[in-house]
Amino acid sequence: DYKGQIQCYVAKNILSAEEYFVFKKLDIGDIIYISGKLFRTKTGELTIEAQNLRLLSKSIRPLPEKWHGLTDIETRYRQRYLDLIANPKVKEIFYRRSRIIQLIRQYMDKHDFLEVETPMMQPRAGGAVARPFKTHHNALNMDFYLRIAPELYLKRLVTGGLERVYEINRSFRNEGIDSFHNPEFTMMEFYWGYANYEDLMSFTEELFSFIARDIFEEIKFTYQGMEIDLTPPWKRLSVKDALLQMAGMEPADLTDPTRAIDFARKAGCDVKETDPLGKIHMAIFDEVVEKKLIQPTFVTDYPVAVSPLSRRSNTDPELVDRFELYISGREIANAFSELNDPADQRERFLQQLHEREAGDDEAHEMDEDYIRTLEYAMPPTAGEGIGIDRLVMLFTDSASIREVILFPLLRTKQE
Repeated sequence: DYKGQIQCYVAKNILSAEEYFVFKKLDIGDIIYISGKLFRTKTGELTIEAQNLRLLSKSIRPLPEKWHGLTDIETRYRQRYLDLIANPKVKEIFYRRSRIIQLIRQYMDKHDFLEVETPMMQPRAGGAVARPFKTHHNALNMDFYLRIAPELYLKRLVTGGLERVYEINRSFRNEGIDSFHNPEFTMMEFYWGYANYEDLMSFTEELFSFIARDIFEEIKFTYQGMEIDLTPPWKRLSVKDALLQMAGMEPADLTDPTRAIDFARKAGCDVKETDPLGKIHMAIFDEVVEKKLIQPTFVTDYPVAVSPLSRRSNTDPELVDRFELYISGREIANAFSELNDPADQRERFLQQLHEREAGDDEAHEMDEDYIRTLEYAMPPTAGEGIGIDRLVMLFTDSASIREVILFPLLRTKQE
């Protein structure tokens, strides 16, 4: 058993002189081997009577003091091995993280999804709106990007006939670090041929409930003092209704660019006169609405301007069939019915190029190879990305993403 504690009884007259000498020289943190007889003390404590004792490894640095432990945040993350030794609750977070990932795989396997691996280094950064890390391959004399998402490669597999695929792996985004963002993070993306984004809503409700029942034995739990109820069905709320009901916008603010920009700036958003109206709406949503979405909520009907890979809505061509899932005031998942029209996809990429030329270095690049893939007929498909780190935060009651990543990215320490 790799867990737990047991008391050891050491008597001078039982050990050899050499073994007893070793015992007297032990320090906190030393690793020892003991064998002997099991017995219970008068108080019922299970104890080993040491008949053999051997030093396996010597700790030549002092461990954190027993009762106060390791409390300095920077030291905890920088020397995670000490954190795991000193803080048993930290160790439990990572046992639970492993369990959550096991449960996700069980659920995906049960639903006949095939786990795959796609490239970490890509010739162009695609599949998300984000700034990438750039590297150079010496043998090929080519620049590559650490992937910001596996999306476009997974959809190539769907086109190739692998109709249900998923990947749990790292992605990288060259962006800021805060309580919810780490430049190197774990995400699951999955793609489901002949499904749509509404199918993904019920699928996600079932997945999260499956995990919660295993972890908590129920689907209600507390996160950072907030009671979270995963009982389906979860609330559905369009972006438009969210802005009207939760941001205090008027209908005219939604349709008049000047009024929208004025509202956004008063709310503290950094927007430009040239930004598409949909992008301004989402800036307001992120600044004002997101933090208010405590109970599980599917936010739907996203603007096409911020969704270059999503299928247009049949009811409004300026919107797409997309949702983002919010729990406890943060985004946990992003999903949509996939755009599989190569002509429309080319137009979206061209629009992204215009935005890139205007200074938006997070805009999507043109990807001719992906458009060629769509020209071979990708079936109607729905896809979703779930932030594993944020999901683990939710199910371990952790306030910071750095609490659930063993070695979060830190600035180099100046010695």
